[in-house]
Order: sequence, then C-alpha cells, then structure tokens
Amino acid sequence: MPTLNAGDSLSLQAPKITRTVLALYAGASGDHNPVHIDTDACHDVGIPDVFAHGMLSMAYLGRLLTDWVPQNRIASYGVRFSAITPVNATSMCTGTVTRVEHGLAHLDLTVTLPDGTVTLQGFATITVN
Repeated sequence: MPTLNAGDSLSLQAPKITRTVLALYAGASGDHNPVHIDTDACHDVGIPDVFAHGMLSMAYLGRLLTDWVPQNRIASYGVRFSAITPVNATSMCTGTVTRVEHGLAHLDLTVTLPDGTVTLQGFATITVN
C-alpha cells in the first residue's frame, strides 16, 4: 500500500463524457433528467446542450481515489459542484494530500476542464495505518 505524505498528489485524465456515456449512465442510474439526455428539452429551457450528471463526474473522482488506495481505506469522501461538465468534455481529476495526522491523510480533490473551469471541489480522508 502506498505511503501518503503531505504534498503527495495524483492525477487522472477522466474519459470523455460523450452522449453515449450520458445515455448509458442515465440507464444505469435511473436518472433520466432531460438536461442530461434530450437536446430539444435543453433548448426549450434555454440550455444550449445536454451536460453531464454531477454524480458521473463524482464517480470519476472516486476512481482517482480507488486507483490510489483500496476502497476500504477511504474513511470519508464528499464534493461540492461548482460548474457543469459539457458533453464531449474531458476532465482532469486531481487529489493532493494536505496533511497527515492521527492515522488519517486529508486530501483536497478537484475536477477541472481543459479551459481551467473547476467543476467539482471536494475532500477525502484516507486511513494510513
């Protein structure tokens, strides 16, 4: 198991979120909100195109964590959504250890689009023993 030290970081290039990925996620999750799958419905309410489910983006960030450490070492994980992820976007997921104390590593997490837009910010706490 990797040792986690303050300042350690990891990045993951998330797969492109295509219309097919959105449709598959909607089917698997049961979330059929039209803003994620129906371009005409988006246009009707003034949105130029469909956009990704926030939970799909959160799942990519979770994958970053489980690529780093086994899932059973993740003590807490949460995110705050700050912008939408447009269709056909690729995101960079990053995590940085901010401190290690009392057997826990505290991480800051971010999902960023190629233009620098931050779509998610979050945290995780990982056991280090």
